[in-house]
Amino acid sequence: MQRLSSPDKKWYAIYTRSRTEKQTHELLLRSGIEAYLPLQKILKQWSDRKKWVEEPLFRSYLFVHIIPAEYYDVLNITGAVRYITFEGKAVEIPPQQIEAVRRFVDTGQELPDVELDLSPGTMVNIIAGPMKGIQGELLEIMGKKKVKIEIDGLGQAVYLELPASHIKGVRC
Repeated sequence: MQRLSSPDKKWYAIYTRSRTEKQTHELLLRSGIEAYLPLQKILKQWSDRKKWVEEPLFRSYLFVHIIPAEYYDVLNITGAVRYITFEGKAVEIPPQQIEAVRRFVDTGQELPDVELDLSPGTMVNIIAGPMKGIQGELLEIMGKKKVKIEIDGLGQAVYLELPASHIKGVRC
């Protein structure tokens, strides 16, 4: 059951417990909270077979479209850990960025391979996707498709796993 739409509704990213994105998404929807979990189809290889599976585009993250009164309702859902914050405030995600993610997922494309001329410890800007505009430290390059960065805000670090094409080194 979806609640009525309101002009006060805003999109936010929430961090979920590891591997609970789908369950948390389902519980949010059952509670009447509008939520979006971008999924991509990936061909998984096991020792005896291959199988197409749907996995979250952003591990441990999903998006909620809420009014201020629903802020704490989201955190009371099993699997929801916290909002993605910057300088102590939940990061509001512009609706056009959510639509861009939806369009990307609808194309069925895989993330592009990217050759990064960056090394761990480098400060980077997130230049695309729902976290666009946030700055962090590159922690790890995970192949040619993903990176892990750390965002520091009020003494609490948030670790993000993102497509490598979504970051750019900060020039000093």
